[in-house]
Amino acid sequence: MLYQGEYLLNLIDTPGHVDFSYEGVQAQTLTTFRAAQEAGIKVLPVVTKIDLPNAQVEDTIFSMAATFDLDPEHVLATSAKTGQGIDAVLETIVKHVPPPPSEWDAAAPLRARVLDSWYDPLRGVVCLVQCVDGVLAEGDRISTCHLMSGAAAAGAGQGGGDTTFSVQEVGLLTPAPVRTRSLWSGQVGYMIGGIKSVRQVLLGDTVIRAGTRKGASDEAPPPPLPLFAPCRPNLFASCFPLDGDDFATLLTAVERLALNDASLQVHRENSTMLGHGLRVGFLGLLHMEVFKQRLDDEFNMAVLVTAPNVPYIFRDRDTGAEVLEPMVEATVITPEDCLGSMLTLLQDKRGTELDTKFIDGERVLLVYKLPWQEVVTDLHDKAKSISSGYASLTYRPIDPEPADLVLCEMAINTEVVGALSFVSHRSSVMRLGRDLAARLKKVIPRQQFEVVIQARLGAKPFARERIPPYRKDVLIKSGKTVGGGDPSRKRKLLDKQKEGKRRAKTVGKVQLPQSAFWALLSKDDAG
Repeated sequence: MLYQGEYLLNLIDTPGHVDFSYEGVQAQTLTTFRAAQEAGIKVLPVVTKIDLPNAQVEDTIFSMAATFDLDPEHVLATSAKTGQGIDAVLETIVKHVPPPPSEWDAAAPLRARVLDSWYDPLRGVVCLVQCVDGVLAEGDRISTCHLMSGAAAAGAGQGGGDTTFSVQEVGLLTPAPVRTRSLWSGQVGYMIGGIKSVRQVLLGDTVIRAGTRKGASDEAPPPPLPLFAPCRPNLFASCFPLDGDDFATLLTAVERLALNDASLQVHRENSTMLGHGLRVGFLGLLHMEVFKQRLDDEFNMAVLVTAPNVPYIFRDRDTGAEVLEPMVEATVITPEDCLGSMLTLLQDKRGTELDTKFIDGERVLLVYKLPWQEVVTDLHDKAKSISSGYASLTYRPIDPEPADLVLCEMAINTEVVGALSFVSHRSSVMRLGRDLAARLKKVIPRQQFEVVIQARLGAKPFARERIPPYRKDVLIKSGKTVGGGDPSRKRKLLDKQKEGKRRAKTVGKVQLPQSAFWALLSKDDAG
């Protein structure tokens, strides 16, 4: 935005969720604050939503000051709804946030950092860039460091083999796009360069002028700017079309979604029961839910999405194999009166306590080391349930650790369904397998033939549930009893029906609903 007609401020909106609308410091606020400190970024403390009827402004200010070791006098109070305190925030930004350098060298080699990118159906990829050195102008022939080095061959995706592009348009976002024809050092703006796929421009990559390549000219290429941490999937789920003939449509829809979401990782897979599908890597549960909703809303594509699971690391150390389990450091802020229940929940999730801190007289900060698999299932929902919605949870990945893990295979009519199988710690696999079998019995529709659900460890079943078939009374026809009083005739009809059901069980395919896969997410609650 343009403030007072003189200052150009680049604002990043972080929409508030209803989950985070309660007063007080939230766990994600603490995580973001620590990340900003590590990056050396100037932080301005602001309390928002002071217009709410139940807002406790003074208590929140003192809580923030105690949590982040701040002077309460420096905390600003605002309401975006009424506009109260907004001018004070903007003025504080101008006074205290360091501006870009006031002088720059227009002749310096171009270096611009890619901050974001999105796909425009008419103009291709639009990049949000920060010009660090030199000038980015329309008509320039540009490339990126990873393309020029040849490292993007696998990530270019649909965009073809182009490594250089011509800048068609540059400008500023105020927030409406304003064409300026050039960006100078210190400015942040948009760039349109005829790029066909967002996978050709990595976030954090360095934009340079084409031709600054060894052997192409006497000018040596400038050193690349520091890269952002790469986006790595934290969990994976499989997507299958409801109709096997719709796989090509699903593939096209996912590829179009990937144009606007470079963090997606997509691989083809095949299931003997579900057919052809896609294995998709996501950043988290919310990312996965948004992906599924966009498939439905934008492409009218109904799919079966399996319950998410996390990637494990298999390490073969010559003679012995070792399985490493992804771990996270979770930060939970909970009301003090819910402390006991929250500690029990974290311990049940195989958590290890790292730190406990009483923030004020009402809330406690807990830091625990937890297996990532335990977090992605239902930890957030259970923490909210225990605290009546007042607890908040955030996490960051840490080094994986060895664990005694086993694969529980779920079989339906002796056929193993990989999408329903799961990896669990040996101490809890029996309980989880029995609970999942019982839950699947509730959600799998009744068939014309018997359905047998088994949970297995290796080739040994340890849990079994049976869904009886629909039964037709073959002894009644047109309201009359068949065979009269002849028992041999009745027995022959019953044996014929039994043989037909046995044959149907052999050749029949069980139709699995979406709820069967989401049963994995709530397998602890099976009764």
